[in-house]
Amino acid sequence: MSERAQTTVLNATEAQIQSRIIEELKAEFDKEFAQTGKQKKMCITTFGCQMNAHDSEKLEGILEQIGYEKTDDENEADFVLYNTCTVRENANLKVYGRLGHLNKLKQNKPSLVIALCGCMMQEDTVIAKIKKSYRFVDIIFGTHNIYKLAELIKTRRESGRMVIDIWKEQKEIVEDLPSDRKYKFKACVNIMYGCNNFCSYCIVPYVRGRERSRKPEDIINEIKRLVEDGVVEITLLGQNVNSYGKNLQDSMSFANLLQEVEKVEGLERIRFMTSHPKDLSDDLIEVFKNSKKICSHIHLPFQSGSTRILNLMNRKYTKDDYLELVRKIKAARPDVTLTTDIIVGFPGETDEDFEHTLDVVKQVKYNSAYTFIYSKRTGTPAALMDDQVSDEIIKVRFNKLHDTIQEIGSNITDKEVGGTYKVLIEEVNEKDNSLVSGRLENNLVVHLKGTKDLIGKIINVKIVEAKGFYFFGELA
Repeated sequence: MSERAQTTVLNATEAQIQSRIIEELKAEFDKEFAQTGKQKKMCITTFGCQMNAHDSEKLEGILEQIGYEKTDDENEADFVLYNTCTVRENANLKVYGRLGHLNKLKQNKPSLVIALCGCMMQEDTVIAKIKKSYRFVDIIFGTHNIYKLAELIKTRRESGRMVIDIWKEQKEIVEDLPSDRKYKFKACVNIMYGCNNFCSYCIVPYVRGRERSRKPEDIINEIKRLVEDGVVEITLLGQNVNSYGKNLQDSMSFANLLQEVEKVEGLERIRFMTSHPKDLSDDLIEVFKNSKKICSHIHLPFQSGSTRILNLMNRKYTKDDYLELVRKIKAARPDVTLTTDIIVGFPGETDEDFEHTLDVVKQVKYNSAYTFIYSKRTGTPAALMDDQVSDEIIKVRFNKLHDTIQEIGSNITDKEVGGTYKVLIEEVNEKDNSLVSGRLENNLVVHLKGTKDLIGKIINVKIVEAKGFYFFGELA
């Protein structure tokens, strides 16, 4: 039997095992409900990126099948789960702070089950700290085995002890997990897991593992099922989608995959993230140019405009490489919106290095950017580098960068006023329920007068006012 065939069998068997455990737990929960008349409730809090958010949808799907009812209030929950992030130190501190509150809840409700998962749990120092200082936590698991949540709950119920199940890696990809999507009309689809890039500041490869691409037929089948269920917009997810397919037995590039996804009938919009500049090929740009469904938005992190700093970051491209790539993208799709990630205060960053970053921002003219102050992460090469930049200098640079991005973004959005664009309406506006909110193809948000029956529909909207990074519009 080939390795690929073995993988399929293993995946099918594991999915069957977990389905059986879910059924067993549901029977137990139904019995308890018959006795008490009380439905168990779960509350999931997600920290971090879209990958984590998508994982939480799967975790919520498992819990719903077991018999938990969703609540946003931890105080009334019977099961609380934190899906954690560890990209920046502040994310870890936030989780530790909230655990103190959960401890008080558990003292008042001993039956409360507390679970922690996600990237933060892949760090040995974190597990050691939880075992020592947070013994009230019931279940701890990482990024590689979220599909085993039901099994971990069963083990906790039977043993009465803290359950810790952390895997250093996971070669297999388990398909057909239940999922509870936030939106009926749009969904995220993982096309790969892990990362092979080892940027010197980033802990993701250490906690998410090496790159593992899903088989294209599994991806396409999932998308077809979602479209049948009412989805019109798909976001393809991966730590670096541009390197999709490199570990597949049958070669397929990300550009090839996008062409196959575009063939799915009923699918109207395709998005993807995140793109690493070093792997964004000319073939991909050509597909992007000719596509009728791929949205005119690319999130393309550059992190620093200094080639010297990029080399220290192990990004594997130069400032000129990046700018040439942007030139090609804009030539292919002049209407493209570019967004990015930028780190301020990387070790050794000088005023001259920072000026190169500002120069890239001014040349590319991003619609918006995620700007981050460098966060030292234990276990990464950058944490051991000399010349750590002072907080005072970082603050000045960060504010200058922020102001530059705001000014450029405002000038760009002003040009959209008066135009009519297709908008996917996503929700009733949280601050004003007489408005609905949606996104243009370029990912910018627009608010307009409307009712909830517009949600999930793609409609024509005329832009009447620009407000920095969002718009006000009216039905066209």
